Amino acid sequence: MDIVIIADFCGTFDRKYNNRFLYLAELLSKSNDVEVVTSDFNHDSKMYFNHTPTERSYKVTMLHEGAYKKNISVKRFISHYIWGRNIRKYLENRKQPDVIYCAVPTLTAAREAAVFCENNDIKFIIDIQDLWPEAFRMILNIPVISTIAFLPFKLAADAVYKRADDIVAVSDTYVERALSINGKCMNGHTVFLGTKLEEFDNNVTCKPFIEKYDGEIWIGYCGSLSASYDIPNLIHAVRKLQENNVQGIRLIIMGDGDYKHQFESLAIESCISSVFTGHLPYKQMCATLKQCDIVVNPIKHGSAASIINKHGDYASAGLPVVNSQENIEYRDLIDTYKMGLNCNNEDANDMALKIEKFILDEKLRIEMGKNARRCAEEKFDRKKSYVKILSIITNEEKE
Repeated sequence: MDIVIIADFCGTFDRKYNNRFLYLAELLSKSNDVEVVTSDFNHDSKMYFNHTPTERSYKVTMLHEGAYKKNISVKRFISHYIWGRNIRKYLENRKQPDVIYCAVPTLTAAREAAVFCENNDIKFIIDIQDLWPEAFRMILNIPVISTIAFLPFKLAADAVYKRADDIVAVSDTYVERALSINGKCMNGHTVFLGTKLEEFDNNVTCKPFIEKYDGEIWIGYCGSLSASYDIPNLIHAVRKLQENNVQGIRLIIMGDGDYKHQFESLAIESCISSVFTGHLPYKQMCATLKQCDIVVNPIKHGSAASIINKHGDYASAGLPVVNSQENIEYRDLIDTYKMGLNCNNEDANDMALKIEKFILDEKLRIEMGKNARRCAEEKFDRKKSYVKILSIITNEEKE
């Protein structure tokens, strides 16, 4: 088969199996002709790539996209528009593939691909990574005004969802959103982002970013430091624990983002023991995460996020989680597997109580950590879970 994978966000191409779409391309290319169509703009560094990746079992085509500096900005939306336009031009001039597997978002490129597939009777499969414009409402949620401002994005998303011949998403929440507008599909398919457990386990043998001292309890967080993540509430919770004379706590924040300096300043002002590592290579992040005793998933009220990358990393590390995310799907997963404790959103007192429960009860930490690892093996291991995606793309679907 001739398979085209359209994915704007492919990272730096230096972690062979960390990106969902590159991982799929590697597997599919064993018995198919596969091309990954992506952007020439690195969304992490906000710089253009200076070369196209080589020595892969699949073809990589980089199309031009406009540059931007801030994730929430007019320039970013213009950037995505440019890339979507170039996707349309490329598809019109390329030999028609048998199937197009398209990441959503971005919306402009996905809509162009959807219309192209509809007009040319090509199988079109979407893989929903995030909900736009729902995710934008965390940044701008003004009654009536936000609805009007985001209407073009909603219409673009609906145009993609309703044209999909098959729907894959990283959570049931996202599948249900697409099915609500799609009249073609009887059902969709939830496949968590996941991780390659074998690789994760190799990574944890690497040297951690910092040394852990005897008697310390590490409370860990890994991921983006942006407006969506309630790091201030986590800092306040740790401060309350220290004020309550809970000894040996150290907060380990792994990641980078627009709010890093703001969060770091708050931690200093709060006089808590903390380390902000900045962005770490994935191997080192895994090794440092594994040294933690407890992990926290602090996401702000109203977030459209569902099952995300850090959930898989936390479970793979076999660590109990304290979770403030409101998404029912993830809260139910925690309760079902008994792998952590849910707390009230934006409630530092409740978060502190749940963290303290783990600090004081080592047996509970160990038990729920084992349950978390079991969840990773059953739900997040790409080696097992991605078989479903492969069968959908190659039309050999197995339920």
